[in-house]
Amino acid sequence: MRMEQQPLILTSLTRRFGETCAVDGVSLTIAPGQFVGVIGRSGAGKSTLLRLINRLIDPSEGRITHGEIEVTKLKGFALRQWRRDCAMIFQQFNLVERLDVLTNVLVGRLAGHGPLDSLLMRFTDAERTIAISALDRLDLASQALQRAGTLSGGQQQRVAIARALVQEPKIMLADEPIASLDPGNATRVMDALRSINRDDGLTVLVNLHTLDTARSYCDRIVAMRAGRVMFDGTPRQMTDDVVRDIYGAEGLAEFNESVTSTAAAPARPRVPA
Repeated sequence: MRMEQQPLILTSLTRRFGETCAVDGVSLTIAPGQFVGVIGRSGAGKSTLLRLINRLIDPSEGRITHGEIEVTKLKGFALRQWRRDCAMIFQQFNLVERLDVLTNVLVGRLAGHGPLDSLLMRFTDAERTIAISALDRLDLASQALQRAGTLSGGQQQRVAIARALVQEPKIMLADEPIASLDPGNATRVMDALRSINRDDGLTVLVNLHTLDTARSYCDRIVAMRAGRVMFDGTPRQMTDDVVRDIYGAEGLAEFNESVTSTAAAPARPRVPA
């Protein structure tokens, strides 16, 4: 995998939708190879933040830089390259259900193809080998020729991760990747993301709705409320008192465990979506 060890830096990043400020002056430096969990209630700005990083939406103010690249100024081909280098995994999988699993994974290679090859979905033998290898890492090689729509939700999300992997990204973003999954499948997805982070040294930012999951998997937790960063620290520092300060006693009372890694510590409270 091609990797450049460069930090991702967000400086006073802001996004407004009319009168609503979805992301409000966020400044963060993400070191290469970190596994960062972003937590918060619905409407906290988590999804908007990841979409800003991937440049699916543009900021109202502020800057994003990755090494010497000013992401917020990219256009055209350079922007397409950034979206390849900053892979995005969505809650809803975004697979083409009528196509087989292998073809869905190969879609991750289209950013490097010309218009005609992209239109005709033409891929090289080398690319097919890369895609099969990615599926094998996620225990899905045997489903390569199966229609994507016949898979379970957890399997479809792992196909989406394989599709992101074949982009050979520098950063992987995951927006609530386990929100619609049962605990068993959620654990498999989180284990896969952690394995990619550790084995490949890939920077991973993942939006999560459970504090227990963030504590179990992440090196660093960023807690948001009303578009602002209210906490940025280690899982150990994210105590119940800190959670109560951010979300209130009512929020703390709602917390309970939903996903536990096989190597995780005992169950801890849940953060509402």
